[in-house]
Amino acid sequence: MRPPSAITAAAAATLLVLGCVKEVSSEERLEREISAGPSGAALSAADLAKISCTDAAESLARARANERDETARLIAYMDLYNAIHKKVVTLEDAMSRDPDIRYQEGSKSVVDAHGTCVLQQADVRLEYETFVRELVQVPIVEEVKGGNTIPVARLDFNTLRMAIESLGPDDKDALLVKVASAEKKLESEPADGKTPSRRKKGR
Repeated sequence: MRPPSAITAAAAATLLVLGCVKEVSSEERLEREISAGPSGAALSAADLAKISCTDAAESLARARANERDETARLIAYMDLYNAIHKKVVTLEDAMSRDPDIRYQEGSKSVVDAHGTCVLQQADVRLEYETFVRELVQVPIVEEVKGGNTIPVARLDFNTLRMAIESLGPDDKDALLVKVASAEKKLESEPADGKTPSRRKKGR
């Protein structure tokens, strides 16, 4: 039998854990279930009805904002594309599990949401992929510092790799090779003899 002090400590720890448990809202639960992917349990009709991509235009406008640093813009595009893609997959999985959902009374919102998400996904992917290819094509820029022109990375290369993986285009491997080549060029031939740093915001 454990001594009273050990029991007291265990009880205190249990109360502390219970006290730190955060109540999960229905919106947060839905987002977690969507993020879990189609391998999880099927969402209820009520949860499916909450899925919407109507706010994608606002998020897309933020990703386009030219005053933001290019790494931040790329992350915004990537997060938006991944979020919409998960919603499309979730809705398509629901309709594949229950094909009659397309024709059931009261499920029109689910079908409409799927159509909207598919269109938004296509629009976002077009802009996202165009931006990624632009960055891969010109990953290094020149800046004038102290009267000298030096090459610098246009953005964080690891983020660019993540974006390419996220898109998964047919020429993914070729794009990744270009990024690796640009990185090696900066590491081996820095104009000022120092390890180059990523371009700062606003440059």
